[in-house]
Amino acid sequence: MDLPVSVGYKSLQKQTPKVNVYYPFVIGLANHQAELTINSTIVSTLNKTMIELGYHDSNLQEMVGEFEIKTNERNIFSLTLTVYSFTGGAHGMTIVKSLSFDVTTGKQYELKDLFKPDSDYVTALSSIIQQKIKDWEIQLLGEFTKIRPDQDFYLADHSLVIYFQLYEITPYVWGFPYFPIPILDIQDIIQPNGPLEKLLPF
Repeated sequence: MDLPVSVGYKSLQKQTPKVNVYYPFVIGLANHQAELTINSTIVSTLNKTMIELGYHDSNLQEMVGEFEIKTNERNIFSLTLTVYSFTGGAHGMTIVKSLSFDVTTGKQYELKDLFKPDSDYVTALSSIIQQKIKDWEIQLLGEFTKIRPDQDFYLADHSLVIYFQLYEITPYVWGFPYFPIPILDIQDIIQPNGPLEKLLPF
């Protein structure tokens, strides 16, 4: 089994306004270019998210960022970056961004990369999520029909986790709706030799 990659972290901290953001970086990959690509993608994604949440806004009062490593095995590296900001009003705003990579090449996986080219993965995943919404009695802002082809996701615990941003399909009080889908449940449409197949639990 391929060993996990080494991960460090850096932080961006300011006193006025109060900023405390942590983010990861990978260390010591055999492919140095892959290492550069992964780390620059993490920083770029974080920067865009911070700007979207008002990093340069004169009303910014606080910004907090953290990360979670979701998968680090079999040459697959999947993580989430969570950034919260408060610029006034009733409550702050939070965005979760996720990134999944092949650490041997630095390739970042998009959702479509996980499935066979001719598979209608959008319909298949949407159907599973629709059932979970019903089973879990999740309150929606409107009718849920299907996910976006580039829906947010990460890989964890032999599952593909599809999730939605605040207000994307549910009221704020519901937070981030996460839908774990066991890889075994969708193995007929996953890409052969792709990341999901590599993470199958056998």
